Amino acid sequence: MTKSALQIARAAYMPKLPKALAEGPVRAVEGMPTQSVADQDEVKALFPNTYGLPVVTFVNGKAVKLPAMNVGVILSGGQAPGGHNVIAGLFDGLKKLNPANKLYGFILGPGGLVDHSYKELTGNIIDEYRNTGGFDMIGSGRTKLETVEQFEKGYEIIKELDIKALVMIGGDDSNTNACVLAEYFAAKHYGVQVIGCPKTIDGDLKNDMIETSFGFDTACKTYAEVIGNIERDCNSARKYWHFIKLMGRSASHIALECALQVQPNICIISEEVEEKNMSLDDIVTSIAKVVAARAAQGNNFGTVLIPEGLIEFIPAMKRLIEELNDFLAINQEEFSHIKRSHQRDYIISKLSKENSDVFASLPEGVSRQLTMDRDPHGNVQVSLIETEKLLSEMVGIKLAQWKIEGKYVGKFAALHHFFGYEGRCAAPSNFDSDYCYSLGYTASELIANGKTGFMASVRNTTAPASEWTAGGIPITMMLNMERRNGKMKPVIKKALVTLDGAPFKAFAAQRDRWAIETDYVYPGPIQYFGSAEVCDQPTKTLQLEQQMKK
Repeated sequence: MTKSALQIARAAYMPKLPKALAEGPVRAVEGMPTQSVADQDEVKALFPNTYGLPVVTFVNGKAVKLPAMNVGVILSGGQAPGGHNVIAGLFDGLKKLNPANKLYGFILGPGGLVDHSYKELTGNIIDEYRNTGGFDMIGSGRTKLETVEQFEKGYEIIKELDIKALVMIGGDDSNTNACVLAEYFAAKHYGVQVIGCPKTIDGDLKNDMIETSFGFDTACKTYAEVIGNIERDCNSARKYWHFIKLMGRSASHIALECALQVQPNICIISEEVEEKNMSLDDIVTSIAKVVAARAAQGNNFGTVLIPEGLIEFIPAMKRLIEELNDFLAINQEEFSHIKRSHQRDYIISKLSKENSDVFASLPEGVSRQLTMDRDPHGNVQVSLIETEKLLSEMVGIKLAQWKIEGKYVGKFAALHHFFGYEGRCAAPSNFDSDYCYSLGYTASELIANGKTGFMASVRNTTAPASEWTAGGIPITMMLNMERRNGKMKPVIKKALVTLDGAPFKAFAAQRDRWAIETDYVYPGPIQYFGSAEVCDQPTKTLQLEQQMKK
């Protein structure tokens, strides 16, 4: 592998660990029994062997001689910065427990387990990928593990390789799959542990015990750098409004964090749109008012941050999409045979009156995007909906009408951006390098302590890494029942932006001023080498959330 100068320098970086893990050995201290976040009776019935387990915290303990074991690891779902360090931490932790331990990586995600595609991860391989972005060490995939046939096919290779534990590194759906797999193996008495690690740049996999998901820190810093560059260009040319869509299908954490870092003129928070029951026209009008107010000052430029999943949070659109998801889950075959020119009329004729009217009112391009192929979970692929162009077009139409009515004097020209893949494989920040390494190391200790159905947890993350607390939480603790592909299924409940939370309140207190003033912040590139106050700082979101708890 050819390495850049940065990669060579980063390979020498030694991730920091919580004191208990660094000093080792550890023992597990168990808390009180837990319950699911909602739908307790239904979840307990589905997970009789792994429900109600206690939260675990690791503290210093006595050395215990453990027999050698083989462990498997899977990268699942979309990429996130730091995944390689999770594997490195897992590898180093296993080798410290017993140098004879072996680690096998399944290729291209959960599908590698089912297809028996794997490779042993040796020290030489691990060393090539320390502190690097991407998931290319073993690749990732989105195969869902949910059928007995898949479980048994996976167990065949697990048994052949004499694997005693499997670590699933993924987001909410991937860790839900890990929970289901742990329950299945436990019910069958197969003697295979399953451990999860929290990954998603979207930031929506968190709770009191999972303070942040890995990759969020790096992705937001990467996006904030590029948005800052655009803001500087915007403030230099002074003639364009930049509509910037950001990753975040199910929550607005990335948009909010980036807003706190760069101070744009407008940032839409999907959860607020839903809470206030705003229509598409309400959103367009609010943007147009800011454009008009800035134009009155002679400033015909600005920046607008838009969460990727905004459309699904507009109540009328959400109801439409829910009915569309259920309808297409049942009638996809019939719909696929309808001529494209007739598909719009076909959908209008099949929906309820309210949703049919909303669908008919949409621009044809947007309505077509809403009926495109679903993702593996049966949901609209909102990343394919060009919300940034839809909003700028509608704002332009409204401003043109206001100009006729004498309510607006100015020029409006829009440029569009979507920042998504740019942040998923970025080289991890110091925070993510340390956090991910600690998660992997924690997973090795959960395995050593015989746990299954647990997610690695590293807490107190706004303190120096040596003061972090390592442990694990039962994945069933995070579950609730939701409708997927027309059926109720157990899934990890997504953590949305809370409007009474400290990050949103900090944003809301400043946004009216940011709207009118040009008070942009230009974060610049992620700084790896420098003073701790520059390169070791966690996200503003995490700092604000933890300050509120103290």
